[in-house]
Amino acid sequence: MPYTVFVTAPRLAPAGARLLQAAGSRILYLANADDAGEVARILATEPVDAVISRTVALSGAAIAACPTLKVISKHGVGVSNIDVEAATARGIPVYVTPGANAPSVAELTLGLMFAAARRVAWMDREIQAGRWSRAQDGIELHGRTLGLVGFGQVAQRVAGVCLALGMPVLAFDPALAGHASPVEGVALVGTLDALLEASDVLSLHVPLNSHTRNMIGAPQFARMRHGAILLNTARGEVVDEPALVQALQSGQLYAAGLDTMAVEPLPADSPLRGLDNIVLTPHVGGSTPAALAAMASGAARNVLGFLQGTPPAATACVNPQVLDGAPDALSA
Repeated sequence: MPYTVFVTAPRLAPAGARLLQAAGSRILYLANADDAGEVARILATEPVDAVISRTVALSGAAIAACPTLKVISKHGVGVSNIDVEAATARGIPVYVTPGANAPSVAELTLGLMFAAARRVAWMDREIQAGRWSRAQDGIELHGRTLGLVGFGQVAQRVAGVCLALGMPVLAFDPALAGHASPVEGVALVGTLDALLEASDVLSLHVPLNSHTRNMIGAPQFARMRHGAILLNTARGEVVDEPALVQALQSGQLYAAGLDTMAVEPLPADSPLRGLDNIVLTPHVGGSTPAALAAMASGAARNVLGFLQGTPPAATACVNPQVLDGAPDALSA
């Protein structure tokens, strides 16, 4: 049977759209990628079977307004913009596309690391302004210890490259407590504090939730080695930004590379803009054509599989407790 699939963005990569079209789906798109009000209006007025969620908020009220909604898939892995609790209350599974954008995010993490360590962005700005400012105080990464907060697919790819560079690599991930490291040569540490104290470069790879919000702040920066580098390609709210600014200004941190900020787009008056020892990118870690295609096709397979009675693996569901009731959801 044909399904109505609502994509909360103006477009979906052709790889995903083709899968939906081949199944005879009617596809609705959000004209304005930031219009949460329009998301709610469409869900209240259209017989939507499935939502492919991009970056705009998918609120509990919007979910509740759509009696036909059966399944949600995130276009990616971070579900902080989705009211998962509201979906769970309705018995609606929320799926993600783990690993789909891991190569792209890992590569940008490495790019930010190199740029921060060698002051690439600052030197580029100097040359563009007509000055031949040859920074010779960059950090050689060989022999420096990389600490990974979270050790999923992105972090594991970063670890492999950094090991090849001659960097000792440590990781902290409570989900791996009591397990062997999934990457040979990477040592797992038992606490975040132990990781902070041993790291010259700290890279964040965790979802945003009540446990990780502001998990890196002034006390954590104080525990890090003087002159360390911070990388964040996870979520901006994981870092206490005022504390980060202070650590960069004081020299406690040598530099930072951020693909995510607490408020996006970055406000014109943000103190992050005035720092010479920071490299900023506009939350594009998973936005290469290859990653967008993989996330789009993964999200399409998630919703079609569930609707057609062949649901994805429970490991791709962030609220698997609803899956026991999946047949009832399909009958709605």
